[in-house]
Amino acid sequence: MKCPFCGYPRTRVVDTTRDRQGNIRRRRECPQCGRRFSTYERIIANLPMLIKSDGTREAFDRNKLLRGIRMACWKRPVSATDLERLVDDIETRLKAMGRAEVPSRVVGDMVLEGLKELDQVAYIRYAIVYRGLNDLRAIRDEIDRLLAQQ
Repeated sequence: MKCPFCGYPRTRVVDTTRDRQGNIRRRRECPQCGRRFSTYERIIANLPMLIKSDGTREAFDRNKLLRGIRMACWKRPVSATDLERLVDDIETRLKAMGRAEVPSRVVGDMVLEGLKELDQVAYIRYAIVYRGLNDLRAIRDEIDRLLAQQ
């Protein structure tokens, strides 16, 4: 692996760990400049195509999903680790379905379910866009529903 700091072509693996999803984290050190950095290896599995509401198909994009969730959690007390864990969980659940295609609504519902546990304000922010809540009455109804579930 090439050092991202000095460009030296070979780095040394200092430590290797695995997470629950089977991803591998390697801590590396450059013998040239002595700096350390981490790399992540993720198993590339066949994730289902998402069927959008207009009927088009789109490949599952982890980064796009994470961007949307980050926007909902902007300036909220939700750690990056929690967001990664939520996306990992959604990805794992999609793989476990074993289907070639799933409606994008399935992913959106999984996000709402996860955000409800992480941060209720982020949940409302995501629901406003995802469910198309376009007036105050609809937003208030969603808040009332959330409060009733507590």
